[in-house]
Amino acid sequence: MSASSLWPADLTSMSVCAVQRIKLPCSSKTPPSKLSSWIGAEMPATQENDIAIIVYAPALVGADSRPLAVVDGMERAFPGLRLEWTISREGKLVRLPPRESWIAQGRSTGRGFRLICNGDERYRVTVSGWESPAGTSPGGQAQFEVHAALPLNATGIAVAADMLEAVAEGARAFWGRVDPDGIAVTVSEQFRHSGEEPHVPPKGLPSLKLPWELPAPEIPHYLGWLNYWSAAAARAIGFPDPARDSELLSRSRRTATGGWVVQLTDAPLDLDNPAHLDALKRAYERFPEIGGRVAP
Repeated sequence: MSASSLWPADLTSMSVCAVQRIKLPCSSKTPPSKLSSWIGAEMPATQENDIAIIVYAPALVGADSRPLAVVDGMERAFPGLRLEWTISREGKLVRLPPRESWIAQGRSTGRGFRLICNGDERYRVTVSGWESPAGTSPGGQAQFEVHAALPLNATGIAVAADMLEAVAEGARAFWGRVDPDGIAVTVSEQFRHSGEEPHVPPKGLPSLKLPWELPAPEIPHYLGWLNYWSAAAARAIGFPDPARDSELLSRSRRTATGGWVVQLTDAPLDLDNPAHLDALKRAYERFPEIGGRVAP
């Protein structure tokens, strides 16, 4: 099968209202195109239970090396991982031609790179990236989004923090997060749409501004189980404060570029677990800048 027949995995033009596994609350006041990717709802499921990684980075320019850096970084972070396959339009696995040149081709719809996977249908790892236009992004600045998925099992959990760091640093991201796939439903209900009065998010979680209402790309849209905050994002939200962040710092590490990987709970976030929900609420209270609840 030729490279030209490969499925581009470009689902960003799909309204997430049509993605039944997520069921985002679409508002008539919010254009579907603006709801395309800000919690990763369009990322195709790789198995029944996934760990979803999303990072947001500056827009790609010219012959940008970051897509290849992301893929190479994932392989270094996950021993034995080889991302050498994609998926055809017919849904079949297809081995890639030379990867560097294939990634450099971008997407049929614009900048980014098409879906790449490890070729193991029993243990699927996937990654793809695309440009989010200025009109749907914080501060009116186009962004490069990378979406990856790992199996939600002991191995995936063990490498999740390293994978988040590899993807975020490779993309030179502003911020990113890792969550079990099902958390996206609750996150989607935290976003307040224009004219939605009153807005009462589930589980006592705070109401958040829509991402394109945020003033700067460094401000995280929301919190996850694992969080990547670049040095700029950490400054924007006031992290770390040794007097207030001792618990978070005990589960955090500094990255090579001066960013942070911050873990909220020992196990993947489970919002039916009262201890996990309390940890998430405490973190939102500590960082009101996240989600645009106060100006940084």
